[in-house]
Amino acid sequence: RQLRRNGGGGADGDDSLYPIAVLIDELRNEDVQLRLNSIKKLSTIALALGVERTRTELLPFLTDTIYDEDEVLLALAEQLGNFTMLVGGPEYVHCLLPPLESLATVEETVVRDKAVESLRKISQEHSPVDLEVHFEPLVKRLASGDWFTSRTSACGLFSVCYPRVSSTVKAEIRQHFRTLCSDDTPMVRRAAASKLGEFAKVLELDYVKSDIISLFTALASDEQDSVRLLAVEACVSIATLLPQEDLESLVMPTLRQAAEDKSWRVRYMVADKFSETFVSLQMYLCFNCIHSVLTIWLSDLCLLCPVSEQELVSDTNQHVKSALASVIMGLSTILGKDNTIEHLLPLFLAQLKDECPEVRLNIISNLDCVNEVIGIRQLSQSLLPAIVELAEDAKWRVRLAIIEYMPLLAGQLGVEFFDEKLNTLCMAWLIDHVYAIREAATCNLMKLVEKFGAEWAQNTIVPKVLGMANDPNYLHRMTTLFCINALSEACGQDITTKQMLPVVLKMSNDQVANVRFNVAKSLQKIGPVLDSNALQTEVKPVLEKLATDTDMDVKYFAQEAISGKHFTLINVNKLKMAIIKSEMHFNLLVFTVLVLA
Repeated sequence: RQLRRNGGGGADGDDSLYPIAVLIDELRNEDVQLRLNSIKKLSTIALALGVERTRTELLPFLTDTIYDEDEVLLALAEQLGNFTMLVGGPEYVHCLLPPLESLATVEETVVRDKAVESLRKISQEHSPVDLEVHFEPLVKRLASGDWFTSRTSACGLFSVCYPRVSSTVKAEIRQHFRTLCSDDTPMVRRAAASKLGEFAKVLELDYVKSDIISLFTALASDEQDSVRLLAVEACVSIATLLPQEDLESLVMPTLRQAAEDKSWRVRYMVADKFSETFVSLQMYLCFNCIHSVLTIWLSDLCLLCPVSEQELVSDTNQHVKSALASVIMGLSTILGKDNTIEHLLPLFLAQLKDECPEVRLNIISNLDCVNEVIGIRQLSQSLLPAIVELAEDAKWRVRLAIIEYMPLLAGQLGVEFFDEKLNTLCMAWLIDHVYAIREAATCNLMKLVEKFGAEWAQNTIVPKVLGMANDPNYLHRMTTLFCINALSEACGQDITTKQMLPVVLKMSNDQVANVRFNVAKSLQKIGPVLDSNALQTEVKPVLEKLATDTDMDVKYFAQEAISGKHFTLINVNKLKMAIIKSEMHFNLLVFTVLVLA
């Protein structure tokens, strides 16, 4: 009421503040949407009230109205994160803590998360003194709260205040974090595990070894798999902080244990973070350039890989195998050519033959990583038989992945090797029963022509494509048209006019209407490649015939093609020529009259 009275307009008030009074009234309105709109304009209210009244009136008012609909509270938590200057700058930023502290304890997760996000943001505005006087006590209150909601929020605040407080306060913060890591409530332990890596990054190395590693080990052995998988995720961050000599004893045992975890979700996380973890380790190794250390870690990888091959590559859960397949290819860039061939190729082959299509798909989609390391020759000798087998896989998405990889494979193998091993395969995809495969195969041909040239296309691809025009299946005849559309530009005017155009024109008499209207679309598509004489003498008569077809779709697309810019341009040029001729005749007539006169 005080806020409303001081901000109101009327006979005794400032009329310019009346809109602000309306917004203030809406904060108490029964209509949720009105309250939400007013919260979203909170900065406007604060600007009108001024910094002092915002601190003394608006913020206490907001703190008292925390109990509202979740969407209103979410908007409020977001707004308060941008309120520093509206309360007078960093000197008074601690005034924002009471409402945000209340928001950080509500039941709705998204509201709590947004409140924590805003608290993290304004923590940077606090001076070191204010951080200890105002912010750190808030973190302690949340960490010691009776409800799990406040304790989960506290987990996200330790890392932002730890670097700028005194040693005594740091010890208290570490103790609070240790307590939350062993909290009775699984939700709190989950929150602590999710922030373990982040908190480790701001700790001194000695405390990483003495505190974080023990917490990491305990959380990785938690009874809740949701806690264990988050601990595994923190492994990447922890691995980057420790000296190499400590990694074997402090990290690897827990990682091996997680790879054999009874929960597929934990094993999934190991697989998902597999590459990242070893990238972190390899970065350290490259920095130190110690060959003997690399040998030790390669032996560790070999110890872990059998576990992965037996427990992950051959895991009964397809999500685990799929996750491993999506990241294991990236290890080749870390291990180098020899180790990839010796240790990883057997895993790749095993996964290429996996019964789960998602696993095969993930391996195929990342073949370029291996290609960069071991070379296309070694890759083709080891994996090409499996790739050819997958090209006829029952799952169309697997076949699609193979097609998309084919231009790269062809470019590396060279034209002779491609014609010998893969040409027949590429042509077979054109008559696949799945449209997406036929479409991709058409695009694949275009990319191959761009790599190998028009002469290769004329001798190898074009005759086979044009031969499909006589196929009994109308879908295959339509594929001929789609291929011509894709290849015309790459093959050039001569091949298109002499070899492709006659076939398209002949297909205008096809008995299937779908083929005929695709002829009209093809003629429009290849028009830019043809010269004006071919367009006028060969293409236009056929389109005019199709424009009188009994099928409505055929007529429509034929008329569309005729009205296209290429034929319009021809007609404009003809009109220009006619005008020029008329002007010449007129000038000749005038000249004749003048002479006779």
